Amino acid sequence: MGREEVRFAVGGDECAAWLFRPTSAASPVPCIVMASGLSCVRDQRLDAFAERFVAAGFVVLAFDYRYFGDSAGEPRSLMSAVRQREDWRAALDFVRSTNGVDADRIAIWGFSLGGGHVQSLALSEPGIAAVICVAPVIDGVRSLLHIGGPAHAIRLFLAGVRDGMRALRGAKPYRIPAIGPPGSLAVFNSPDSIPGFESVTSPGSSWRNELCARAALAPPYRLERKARRIACPILYCITEDDDINPPELGRRAAQRAPKGELRSYPGGHFDPFLGETLERVSADQVDFLRCHLAE
Repeated sequence: MGREEVRFAVGGDECAAWLFRPTSAASPVPCIVMASGLSCVRDQRLDAFAERFVAAGFVVLAFDYRYFGDSAGEPRSLMSAVRQREDWRAALDFVRSTNGVDADRIAIWGFSLGGGHVQSLALSEPGIAAVICVAPVIDGVRSLLHIGGPAHAIRLFLAGVRDGMRALRGAKPYRIPAIGPPGSLAVFNSPDSIPGFESVTSPGSSWRNELCARAALAPPYRLERKARRIACPILYCITEDDDINPPELGRRAAQRAPKGELRSYPGGHFDPFLGETLERVSADQVDFLRCHLAE
């Protein structure tokens, strides 16, 4: 397996990515495009899945969104769902023009908020052969309430207003922690948030525990009912004890999607990246990809 550092242009900036290739491929092969969740970066264990997909014969592109990780963009830690979907489209354009990739057999893989992005893209973008979402956002409002209740959502909204006003004045962003203990002003303050992030973040990671608070003002995903319009095969990988994204919403979305498939696993939001659960989840995903990306 080879891993190459690459960059692709989007909106006047560049996204940083890893391009993984099988050691030998006689003909153009399918490709999996991967990105992670809110504030997360590629070095938080995306490579664990990528290595297993490459071993199964797929090309993989795993990228950082603009304003995060090794990608360009100012201000840092700015989350915009609109711009992140632009990053996805640029990534798809990049792999479709990459030698050795079968442009007709491309799947997209997203974790958490990235799982919301890939569902949204499946509704709007042609040429996507299959979708995998892991512990995905289905309804952004329901996720905030699931994490910390109404008071949490209100505090984040007020922080977002403060940051939005600063942006209008051209002042430096008002940033809040991405993770923190229960009751804190952090986007993720559920009991599993700190240990979950720590479990996937290695020393030297480019991840930063901060977000521009204006992210709380963005229109939230509301995807449960829209799932019935996802025409391509889509696999929902749900963790039963997820205290960030309600698992029952993922189950219902999988039932609504015409070609939806559901796999459930024990553990919390980040357990798909760890230990035995990683092996089970990745094996199920490889089976799904082989089924739906076969020639």
